[in-house]
Amino acid sequence: MSISQATRTYLDHAATSPVRPEVAEQVAADLRAGLGGWANPAAQHASGRRVGAMLAEARARLAAVVDADPHEVLFTGGGTEADALVVCGRVLAARAAGVRTPRLVTSPLEHPAVLDSSRTAAVRLGAEHVEVAVDAAGRVKVESLRRVAPGAALVSVMAANNETGVVQDVGGLVEAVREATGTRRPQGEGYVPVHSDAVAALGKVPVSLAGWGLDAMTVAGHKIGAPVGVGALVAGRDLALVPATGGGRQERGVRSGTQDVVAARALALAAELAAAEQTAEGQRLEALRSRVLEGARDLPGAHATLPADAAHVPGTAHLWFEDTDIEALLMGLDMAGIDISAGSACHAGVAGPSHVMLAMGYEEGPARSTLRCSMGRGTTADDVDRLLAALPGALETARRAARAG
Repeated sequence: MSISQATRTYLDHAATSPVRPEVAEQVAADLRAGLGGWANPAAQHASGRRVGAMLAEARARLAAVVDADPHEVLFTGGGTEADALVVCGRVLAARAAGVRTPRLVTSPLEHPAVLDSSRTAAVRLGAEHVEVAVDAAGRVKVESLRRVAPGAALVSVMAANNETGVVQDVGGLVEAVREATGTRRPQGEGYVPVHSDAVAALGKVPVSLAGWGLDAMTVAGHKIGAPVGVGALVAGRDLALVPATGGGRQERGVRSGTQDVVAARALALAAELAAAEQTAEGQRLEALRSRVLEGARDLPGAHATLPADAAHVPGTAHLWFEDTDIEALLMGLDMAGIDISAGSACHAGVAGPSHVMLAMGYEEGPARSTLRCSMGRGTTADDVDRLLAALPGALETARRAARAG
């Protein structure tokens, strides 16, 4: 018998979280009002000016949440586009300034949007891509960063990992780059811009462009209750970016195309709501996370990926299992009505070990046998109980499949 959507348990909020009712209502109202198409925010007539003012308001509201200036908020079609814009934009800017081989410095745990963009820039734009070392929890080793940061076109380290949920000391890493390069002024000789993909952090832990001393930050809507297809690159005024494409040069000349005002307003509202409930919701989700880890670790051969002392986002419990066919485990849980994933959804359909786990020092076996339970606003204690009730049987079946394979 199939499981109806109404009776399913959704534990994949780190991939996409349902749209918030308040955001859905605002989007519907905006579309009914005609913001979806009858006025371009760049138009000079009265209707265009009105929509343009609403876009500016959304920019200011999102800027307030991430501790930035409204002018620094550049709306995009999502986090992936924002990451690609800053990575490739910095390489092209460095090339335009006469740097023959711009260096991109990232952690090996980055989202594919950063890693793939960096590797593409190395192949097609003549850049050099360098990855810093991380410890067993996935935290960047500061000395490794200090060695390679000087002279780089960009340093990019994500604020929170989208698979394990580990949180970096972003402010401390920025400070290490400043000390290593010897300059803190964006116009100073040898200054190195620092970017952080904060998509997995926004709404879970405090994020601050100014407070962290960042030059750029990426955020997205569909992890915090906005629709899929909207994000932002928050870029400091002094950050030089050269766009890879032409067009109308909207969004400070970095991202061409008529702006989606409805989506921008949805992102701003979702960010405000997520920030307002962050503390209380974080405490609730942390309790659920602890329950998942405690219940799962009672099973033989089940392990928590992160050490207990590692800073992490509340609501993401990451596990790995010995001698387990993870696809069989996911199928067993799916048949039990539980929506859950092995890790990032960005390589959907591509079987292979987690690059995050490999970078943390795990062998290929554990890196192929991970489970990410990510919880959100709608997750309840009953959802956790259903997961823990279904896990033993699904795990036994998955281990039989592993032995048979």
